[in-house]
Amino acid sequence: MKSQSLKRKEERAKVGERVKVAFVFPGQGSQYVGMGKDLCERFDVAKRVFIEADEVLGLPLRRLCFSGPEEELKLTEYTQPAILTVSIAALRALESETRVEPVCAAGHSLGEYSALVGVGALAFADAVKVVRERGKLMQEAVPPGAGLMAVILGLSSLEVQQLCDEAGQGEVVAPANFNGAGQVVIAGAKAAVVRAMALARARGAKRALELPVSAPFHCALMLPAAEGLKRLLADIDVKPFSIGVITNVEAALNRDSARVKSLLVEQAVRPVRWEESVRRLEELGCERVLEIGPGKVLSGLIRRISSKLKTDNVEHPQDLRKIKTNN
Repeated sequence: MKSQSLKRKEERAKVGERVKVAFVFPGQGSQYVGMGKDLCERFDVAKRVFIEADEVLGLPLRRLCFSGPEEELKLTEYTQPAILTVSIAALRALESETRVEPVCAAGHSLGEYSALVGVGALAFADAVKVVRERGKLMQEAVPPGAGLMAVILGLSSLEVQQLCDEAGQGEVVAPANFNGAGQVVIAGAKAAVVRAMALARARGAKRALELPVSAPFHCALMLPAAEGLKRLLADIDVKPFSIGVITNVEAALNRDSARVKSLLVEQAVRPVRWEESVRRLEELGCERVLEIGPGKVLSGLIRRISSKLKTDNVEHPQDLRKIKTNN
């Protein structure tokens, strides 16, 4: 007679044969007041994630996620641990209710930390502490009002890189997110970003819009944050993991625990290569992508980049019912 564990392994193998699934995790900007509340009320495994976050941080994170105020939730030092916590709560609920197992994982900026928790590389308690401090470091790296981020729509990645090179004039401005489908986010010193936006409009961009963020992420101005992050990560244990994570910095699959810290440090000052990361999912044979956590930002980007990948979201109890039905 087969053991229960062997039966479960065979069942998981059958799921894997049927369709290759990737898990992706959202980054900053996906937060909203009320996120995670229904998961916490419905699933004990999700509730335990929130309790652990509150205890580790010494913050009323549950209250902030469920009730706000919104202005406080938008503060980077709270936004980052809040999104990570909701994402992992959703993941634990998914794991408790389904047998879906990913062949790989990825995350957008902050979401890379969620992905690393998801594959077992980082302990949740360590990750939630690090991302709170990461948020503080990013906020403190540039004086308020000195930096800016903007989204450029309708120009190629190369065109945006070229106009940033021209607009810099000795100041920092560079692509921060290559999001795909003609969407590139730029970041840098405020005056340089404004010059780049004007150039983009002159060269036929559909839109060039300032983003309501508190600091210019993923550019050279974040070097002080990267240095602080390196010190923070020095004492964090990274465990071996077998499910690879597609990194923001390289848009390549990493399974080497020894490289995780350096890649996370580099991520702070390098652009998020999201379009290439989605193409990597295709190359790995993925057919279905589950966006785990608040919002549907990544699902929207993936649909615009790829016609091959089917996307679903995991952020509410009803999402889990749909996923169970489809498996």
